[in-house]
Amino acid sequence: MAVLVTGGAGFIGSHLVEKLLNTEEVVCVDDFNDFYDPAIKRRNLEPALQSRNFHLRQGDIRDLSFMEGVFREFPLTEVIHLAARAGVRPSLKDPLLYEDVNGRGTLNILELCRKYEVKNFIFGGSSSVYGINNKIPFSEDDEISKPVSPYAATKRANELMCYTYHHLYGIHVTVLRFFTVYGPRQRPEMAIHKFTRLIDEGLEVPLYGDGSSRRDYTYTDDIIQGIMAARPPKADRRGRPYDIFNLGESRTTELGKLVTLIEEALGKKARIKRLPDQPGDVPVTYADISKSKGLLGYNPRVSLEEGIPLFVKWYQEMKVKR
Repeated sequence: MAVLVTGGAGFIGSHLVEKLLNTEEVVCVDDFNDFYDPAIKRRNLEPALQSRNFHLRQGDIRDLSFMEGVFREFPLTEVIHLAARAGVRPSLKDPLLYEDVNGRGTLNILELCRKYEVKNFIFGGSSSVYGINNKIPFSEDDEISKPVSPYAATKRANELMCYTYHHLYGIHVTVLRFFTVYGPRQRPEMAIHKFTRLIDEGLEVPLYGDGSSRRDYTYTDDIIQGIMAARPPKADRRGRPYDIFNLGESRTTELGKLVTLIEEALGKKARIKRLPDQPGDVPVTYADISKSKGLLGYNPRVSLEEGIPLFVKWYQEMKVKR
């Protein structure tokens, strides 16, 4: 029996795969697309490839026949679906691609869970579904009918389709809304990685808006802790066969403060380039994690002040290896 992790070569997925391999047989599906250098994803999987309990299958979640082959090949007990086209700003440039990958791809996985009677499904959601939410911190029960980017809209649509398959076919679904995840292996276009690289190389750092936007930054280890806590049998014991949980640090940091922390960790000053606010961006993200703490025992431990130096250390080590 095995656990399927879609998007398992990515930033969060590769960390999750390594954690699962301590106790589980793991099947990883990833298409190694060119959103960023596929060699980075292959490097992410190097530790997992040392395990005989790890099975890598390269392909696109939109390819139903390929995905069915995976479900036929392995007796799956659980699916952790992290594969997605990610990023708010890129989704404005190519919304049709985002709808195709995130919409049809997720529907393919759910349909195969129905067909092959895989009853446990964890969906990697996003804090972007909260949109411009005037109520903070954001709670799982908040009204979220007004997403402000195509990416956010696809993620909310995914949540609704997950509920539909739970209702119709009894699939146990847990939606995890991730809040701005960072740490080793973070994608190169994400803010912390991008800012670190630019500051290190003495290049201009583009800051959109006046620097007062705030994000709830969550370290990778804490996100992995939350995913593991949401898995069965604990999820089954809750007696809540469809549920949604925020996974964040439940603390916000202004963009300007983030840059200062990176400067301090690198020992270099940033050259700031001020730019207008970007469409699709939101002024704040802030997770209410009381539900996750109470029902999952989720307990984030790594503050941003601790996490940024850990990320910069990893960045510098990878720069030497390259």
